[in-house]
Amino acid sequence: PAQLTTVGKRATLWMQDFALDVEELCHRTLALRFRGCQGTTGTQAAFLDLFHGDHDKVRELERRVTAKLGFREQYAVTGQTYPRKADSMVLDALSGVAQSAAKMAGDLRLLQHEGELLEPFESEQIGSSAMAYKRNPMRAERITGLARFVISLQANGAHTAAGQWLERTLDDSANRRLTLPEAFLGTDAILVLAANIAAGLEVREDVIRRHVDAQMPYMATERWLMLGVEAGGDRQSLHEAVRRHSLAVAEAVRRGGPNDLLARLAADPGFASVPAAALQAQLDPAGYVGRADRQVGEFLDEYLQPLLERARPVAAVGGSTEVRV
Repeated sequence: PAQLTTVGKRATLWMQDFALDVEELCHRTLALRFRGCQGTTGTQAAFLDLFHGDHDKVRELERRVTAKLGFREQYAVTGQTYPRKADSMVLDALSGVAQSAAKMAGDLRLLQHEGELLEPFESEQIGSSAMAYKRNPMRAERITGLARFVISLQANGAHTAAGQWLERTLDDSANRRLTLPEAFLGTDAILVLAANIAAGLEVREDVIRRHVDAQMPYMATERWLMLGVEAGGDRQSLHEAVRRHSLAVAEAVRRGGPNDLLARLAADPGFASVPAAALQAQLDPAGYVGRADRQVGEFLDEYLQPLLERARPVAAVGGSTEVRV
């Protein structure tokens, strides 16, 4: 196992991914531009005729229509359509949300398999039609499947933008009529599921504690080695003793035995000068999580909350949602 972390610190990694998506969505929302009144190939020839060659009136019309439709600005030049790169960039942002959700869902599925975190489970929910005892992470599994679909749509936008001819070709039409709405619908469903999981996530502290206790002797080996060296032992000899006992204990644990690494090292002649109490003192998990608790607070106070306040003006008001199981 690697070093310990905390449930809260792990959750901030998921939140940071989503926060990066919030930053990107804010940028994309504010950067959306109107095509403008450009005409069939973007030359504004028809509007110039309408205003008898008055360029200023053509530009004023474009300014007014842009404002009327709620845009802050329009593209400086276009062909027959607005640049299809704009669609590609929107799909990039939606794919980013799907990636973040899939990462979180994958972690939750692994942790539910270990029994440490459990997604919500309704009283009448059926985990499996064949295996009545099962409690599958259905919501996380749905997120994974939907995210895979949304991420796959990202390439559609790129290929459509890259494949346009001159001012515009109609091969973009059928593709984007499917790709854009399905990407938004898929992302919306993903976020509904993610919010539902977050609101009802169950943390099994007893299971986590049991798993941590089982691994703590391995976590403590580096500090035990340092204690042995400080007590006058030879580092290479002590390292070999730790390695030998660790491998033996790991094999015994795999066969159903207890993790008695502490007892083995305490009885090893190489650690004879280290008090057993000093070895035991190194088994406190709180001493192995570094700044995790502080990092969580700093992340929430210094980064996430200010970001959400900045993002609030561009956020739409959400409606009611329901997850059916």
